[in-house]
Amino acid sequence: MNAIKHLLNDLAQVTRWPTRSAEKTAVAEYLAAKFQAGQSYNGTQIKTLLNAWHTFEDWALLCSELCERGFLTPETNSSGYVRTALGPSDPGHRLKLENIQQAARSIDPVFLNTPQFSAETLSQVLGVELVVKVETLNPIRSFKGRGAEYFFVRNPSLKEVICASAGNFGQGMAYAARKRGVKPTVFASINANPLKVARMQALGAEVHLVGEDFDAAKLAAKAYAAERSLTFVEDGKDVEFSEGAGTMGLELLRYPKPFDALLIPLGNGAMLAGIARWVKAQAPEIRLVGVSAAGAPAMERSWRSGTLVQAPSIATIADGIGVRLPIPEALEDLEGLIDEVLLVEDATILQAMRLVHQHLGLVLEPSGAVGIAALLTHTQFKGRRVATVLCGGNLTEEQMKLWL
Repeated sequence: MNAIKHLLNDLAQVTRWPTRSAEKTAVAEYLAAKFQAGQSYNGTQIKTLLNAWHTFEDWALLCSELCERGFLTPETNSSGYVRTALGPSDPGHRLKLENIQQAARSIDPVFLNTPQFSAETLSQVLGVELVVKVETLNPIRSFKGRGAEYFFVRNPSLKEVICASAGNFGQGMAYAARKRGVKPTVFASINANPLKVARMQALGAEVHLVGEDFDAAKLAAKAYAAERSLTFVEDGKDVEFSEGAGTMGLELLRYPKPFDALLIPLGNGAMLAGIARWVKAQAPEIRLVGVSAAGAPAMERSWRSGTLVQAPSIATIADGIGVRLPIPEALEDLEGLIDEVLLVEDATILQAMRLVHQHLGLVLEPSGAVGIAALLTHTQFKGRRVATVLCGGNLTEEQMKLWL
C-alpha cells in the first residue's frame, strides 16, 4: 500500500498506470486484492469492480495486467475469469469498499466533509495529540444522516419504511425520507429524549413511543412491520447504514498526519464497522478502538467473548449507544477489524462533555463524548496522535443546564 500511496486519490483509486515495473506489480497486487480468491467473474463484473478502483478509464488494460501476473485466469469454457489464490485477496466482507466510495459520491453534501482538526488546548489537558471530527453541524446534529442517505440511494423504490431509534437514527431516516417522498414510521422508547422525538416528528416521521428502552421499541417496530407487510429497516443489520458511516473513515484518512489510533463510539456497531472497514483496508497499522458505556456493555462483552451476550437492562445516560440486545450481523462485521473495546463510566462521560464545551465550544450528547471519556480513563494513548468522532449533539434545554 505505501509503495503506491502517491498513485492513489482520497477514494483509494489508482489515478494512473505507472511506468516503473515495481510500481506496476504493486498496483496489480493492490487491485487483485479487491477480488475474492476462487470466485468466478464475468466480463461485466470485472469491468465494474476495476472501474471502482481506478480513474484513468482503462479497465481492459488492468484486466490484461492481472491476467499476465496470474491474479486472474480466463475460464476455459466461458468468457469469464477466476481469481486465483496467488497473492492477497479481499476476505469478502459484508461491507463493500466500493459501496463506501459510492456513498461518498451520492450522500447529501450537507452530511459530508465535516470539520476535523487538532484540538490543541484539549490535547494538552488529555496528554495526547487529539484530532476531533465534528458530526454535529448538520440539520440533525449527528452522523446518522450519512447511512440514512445511502440506504435510500440503494433502495430508491421504497414508499414506506418502519424503524426503531433512540432518536438520532430516526431523525436521519426522517430527513432522508422526506426528501424522497417516503413515509417514515419510527418506534422509540417511552423514555426517549423528548428533543429527539420532537425533531423526528418535525421532519415528518410518525413516532410511536413503546417500551422502556430502545431494544423494546425495536421489537415492537418489527412486529408492527410484520403485521402490515411493511419494510422494517435496522441500523447495524442493513449494510447500507454501515457503508454510509464508512465515509467518515475515508475523510479521516485525508488528515495530513497519520493516526496512531481512532476512538469510535460503539452502540449497535454500524459507525465503528463502517469506519474500521475502510481504515483497515487502507491503513491497517492504525488501531481501531470502540468505546461503549459501562452501563451498556453488551456489545463489549459480545466482542470480547466472540458470542452474542444480551443484557437484561441498561443503565447509562448515553442513550444513543445504550444497546441491550446486540445484532449478530453487526458483531460479525467487527470481526478482524477492531483492536479493542473500552468502557467508560457516566461520570467520566459528563466530564468529557464539559471539557469539549469548555475547549471547543461544542454541545455534545453523552454518546458523542465517549471517545474523549476514554482518553480521560485509559492511559495507553498518552503522547499518541488519536482521533475521535464527536458524533451527536442533541440535548434538551434541561440536560444542558444539568450536564454542562
